[in-house]
Amino acid sequence: MKNLVQYKWATLGTGVIANELAQALQSLGGNLYSVANRTYDKGLAFAQKYDIQKVYQTIDEVFEDPEVDIIYISTPHNTHINYLRKALSAGKHVLCEKSITLNSEELEEAIALAEENQVILAEAMTIFHMPIYRRLRELVQSQALGDLKMIQMNFGSYKDYDMSNRFFNRNLAGGALLDIGVYALSFVRWFMSETPDQISSQVKLAPTGVDEQMGILLSNPKGEMATIALTLHAKQPKRGTIAYDKGYIELYEYPRGQKAIITYTEDGHQDIIEAGDTSQALSYEVQDMEKAVAGIENEMHLAYSQEVMAIMTKLRKDWGLVYPEEE
Repeated sequence: MKNLVQYKWATLGTGVIANELAQALQSLGGNLYSVANRTYDKGLAFAQKYDIQKVYQTIDEVFEDPEVDIIYISTPHNTHINYLRKALSAGKHVLCEKSITLNSEELEEAIALAEENQVILAEAMTIFHMPIYRRLRELVQSQALGDLKMIQMNFGSYKDYDMSNRFFNRNLAGGALLDIGVYALSFVRWFMSETPDQISSQVKLAPTGVDEQMGILLSNPKGEMATIALTLHAKQPKRGTIAYDKGYIELYEYPRGQKAIITYTEDGHQDIIEAGDTSQALSYEVQDMEKAVAGIENEMHLAYSQEVMAIMTKLRKDWGLVYPEEE
């Protein structure tokens, strides 16, 4: 997948996603330009690993660097808005790890800053960029499967019941919704023809007060419905099923899906569609972001991120779940 990188990228953070970003840029014939991290020594080690030419002594230096075009933010959710304010105000394009902010109020502020400074802001949501989803959208828009009726989503991770780790830590914006629920909701929004306007749920909170497990019911004005089951303390398949009146689509490992099975209602025959490569998920994001920055086409789907964030904000309000930054 050689496709020359046109812009100078900086990573803010050196975790798993930052490593994938560095590898993605190299697979596209480029490299990260610079690295910013809270701990300078970690930034230095990361830079040496990927032959990155610039390491900042402090995080704020990345916003001040005139050479930087795009910043990828992959720090914890609750730090995003502060970095977004600085990056967007400095005229940097930003691709921000999901969940892009804690709530809708923060996201609207970030969008206003992006518009004011005429830069691209986007959420790094793999579902919006994996080729399989574009292929499936073409299929459903052809009406080959008829009208959408029901979507069923599962995502379950088994996380050690350690209340200090980021998954259960309220001070790190822990909980299932912002960590894994954002994938399921983004999937639902991708296939629904209108945004859900009826939202209900049941939640089980962890001892720290964050959401550990939940069931969510959604429907929109067209009568399209979705059910979502999420948990942080029991393994479930990452499975999405989209049921139409003429057939249904199944995807496993859907956050970075590459294969879908379609079963037709009338005779039960199946088609298999494969597109893209799970291992190249970050490369697809990088290419779409560069096209958006270049003004070629904008397939970053920030409007979907807004709608998903509005749903998550409502759900947490229903549960009375607030993070320290929101108090």
